[in-house]
Parts: sequence; C-alpha cells; structure tokens
Amino acid sequence: MASAIELEVGDRTVRVSNPDRVYFPARGETKLDLVNYYLSVGDGIVRALRERPCMLHRFPSGVSGEKVHQKRVPNGAPPWLETVRIHFPRYNRHAYELCVTELASVIWAVQMSTVEFHPWNSRRADTESPDEWRIDLDPMPDCPFSTVRRVAHVVHEVLDELGIVGYPKTSGGKGLHVYVRIEPRWGFQEVRRAALAFAKEIERRAPDDVTTTWWRKDRDPAMLFVDYNQNARDHTIASAYSVRGNPEATVSTPIRWDEIDDVDPQDFTIATVPGRFAELGDLHATIDDKVHSLETLLEWADREGLKEE
Repeated sequence: MASAIELEVGDRTVRVSNPDRVYFPARGETKLDLVNYYLSVGDGIVRALRERPCMLHRFPSGVSGEKVHQKRVPNGAPPWLETVRIHFPRYNRHAYELCVTELASVIWAVQMSTVEFHPWNSRRADTESPDEWRIDLDPMPDCPFSTVRRVAHVVHEVLDELGIVGYPKTSGGKGLHVYVRIEPRWGFQEVRRAALAFAKEIERRAPDDVTTTWWRKDRDPAMLFVDYNQNARDHTIASAYSVRGNPEATVSTPIRWDEIDDVDPQDFTIATVPGRFAELGDLHATIDDKVHSLETLLEWADREGLKEE
C-alpha cells in the first residue's frame, strides 16, 4: 500500500497520503478513486465552487466513520490556497473558509479527507449578497421519487412563466435541486423570503404533493418539502459535482429538464459521472450567462404578507 503520492494539478503539486484507503465500502473505492473523480470533472466542480466560501464535510476514515463539518481552513495549508474571511454574528467569531479558484484547491481538500463540498450561495466579493437562489425539493421519508419528478415539472413551469432559467441537478440523495443565478442586490433574508413565496406558489399548484410546513414533525411523511430555508445565511447544500458521503459514492449531478422523467439519482456515482461529463460536458456551463431579478417574487411575498425571519 502506497503511503503517499504526488500529483501535478495545474501549476501545483498536491501530495495525497493514504491513496489506497477505502472510502466507499459498497464497491471498495478509495481515496485515490475520489481524487481521480474530481480531476475528471474539474471544470464543473471549480465552476460550482468558484469564489464561494465553502464548508467541507470530511470523513478521515472513510464514509462509514466519523463525519467532520469543517469551516476553518486548518493551520499548515499551502500558501497558495485561497480563503475568505466569514463573520458569524451569533458567536461573534470569524473563520477563514476555503475559497476555490482552481482545481488544485479541490484536490488539496480531498487530501484533507473531504468528500462533500458545501459552498455558500454568495461569493467572496460580497459574502452578504447572494447571487444564487437554490430550490431544494426535499422528499419526506415516505415520499417516492415519482412525486419529486412531478413537482420538478411544476417548478419548471413556474420558472418559465417568470422568464427565469433554472439549472436542475440531483441532490446525490433522494431529492432534486434547481439553481438560479440572481442579481446580487438582496441580502439573505430577502432571498429567503423570495424563495418562500416561490415555494408557496408550488404548494398551491401541487397541494397533494407539496408542503411548506416549517416543523418537520408537522409534515406529512409522504409529502415533498420545498426547503426555502436553504437560502438563509450560512446554510449550505452539496454543490454540483459534489460526491455525497454514502457507501455508494453518489454524486450531485447536473441534469437536463428533459431527463427528469427517466433519471435515477442512484445511477450517478464517481464511477459513472466521469463518462457522462466527458460526453455531455458541464450541463451548468452557461449558468453565469444570465442573471435574474427577484422583484416579482418579492412582490408575491408582499402580497402574501410573508415576513423576513
């Protein structure tokens, strides 16, 4: 078993220790397999993370072991690694979080046992002004994926009516996410309020499938929750192309809208996504080409009397 290897990633040399350590027991995939996966989708993962504060989900002994949620970049990081200073008002503390600008930063994080990348929906230039609205279709335990598919079509319909382009992806679990580039004109509370207004509209159009009930204990376990709170400050979800910390090494994978009815999220893993990426490229490659306004959604929120919390 090799104790360490060195990889050339762009202009950087990144040392990877314990490359043969099994991280994903379902198929025996290793730390080096994880590295090679991220190298294979390099343009996609860097685009998804670029310039965003990023929390790392680390699994030092593989995904069957302890999970560490890490915000702070540890001491001893290479001098070329870029970070962003984040303030946490609740604790009156700050942390320097990873800020990916190149693929070597991703591979360094994997060397530090990172499996999942959870970026903010704002960027380093102004961390308090999100430029990404996230629609999280989160099925409750008894909600089948057929419901997720139906609701995704309703989401697409409403976005089309608003003249907004949404970019769907699997969550890497049982749900779907849709990302929208927005003008960085509003703070987190306003973006969350706009997201709640949108979720309420989806609930109105699909009342048998969708809930916006806040407390989990009060939700019907067969319903789908449109999780608008994923747009709150310091709330993060796995990025496009992020691997998830489960034994099967599933991947949060960009998809086309016309794939919704046929897609099986469990088919997207570190073994299968590289070939898909090589064939299709990054399906989120144009996400930065057009930004959208939240004004209509905020008008809906005003109409409904939805308050900032």
